[in-house]
Amino acid sequence: MKGKGGNVGSRFPLSFWEVGAASSVVLGFVLCLLGVYQTMPASDYSFLKLPRTLEDLQILSMMWMLFCRDHLETYTIDYTAQVLVWYCVVYISMQTFMIPGTVFMSLLAGALFGVLKGVALVVFTATAGASSCYFLSKLIGRPLVFSLWPDKLSFFQEQVARRRGGLLNYMLFLRLTPTLPNTFINVASPIVDVPYHIFFLATLIGLIPAAYVTVKAGTALGELQSIGDLYDFNSIATLFLIGIISITPTLMSKSKS
Repeated sequence: MKGKGGNVGSRFPLSFWEVGAASSVVLGFVLCLLGVYQTMPASDYSFLKLPRTLEDLQILSMMWMLFCRDHLETYTIDYTAQVLVWYCVVYISMQTFMIPGTVFMSLLAGALFGVLKGVALVVFTATAGASSCYFLSKLIGRPLVFSLWPDKLSFFQEQVARRRGGLLNYMLFLRLTPTLPNTFINVASPIVDVPYHIFFLATLIGLIPAAYVTVKAGTALGELQSIGDLYDFNSIATLFLIGIISITPTLMSKSKS
């Protein structure tokens, strides 16, 4: 691995064709975002900007609530589809290109759609975005991962090789606990030969608990003082417990062998 990564520093890590492919993907997402933006009602979409801070999100939620109070029935009938498409395109784009801020989008889902619909929306968009990132990394990510996270990649590759028999449980454990960042898992999984069906199932199932915690917090957005309020000790302990349960079958099978 060191030999492969050693050449990266002496030259640009991507070839001309890889840069072209990546640029095409970026252009496609940009055109989608512009298309969604242009189709939003001119009088209504001015407040629908991407939230970058908790304060931005609180302001956005408050404006939405005021808007819904006066125009809920009309807006639901006429523009709900546009809002859902806008949300999905933005969230998937952020996941694909590793743009920070998806936690704010998850909070927004709770504020706008409630717990049940919000969790379903977040899990769908997060899984779609992670899958998009997986395939983009499979196409052009190897030199970038080697240059950005060589130590984490070595650790991840070793763990995946050791746990081939119970890889789904291990990937679930990673999704449920903050052992490795989700962004790194999305990018590195195709590099260390995690099969897509394992990646997909672990992502779809493993993101549900954290999505529930964040979306539920979004329903009481005005009470949040900081992002730290999202994950108290009980929430983190619960996620770790679920993660440990998910990997227990693998550990037991290893001990029997």
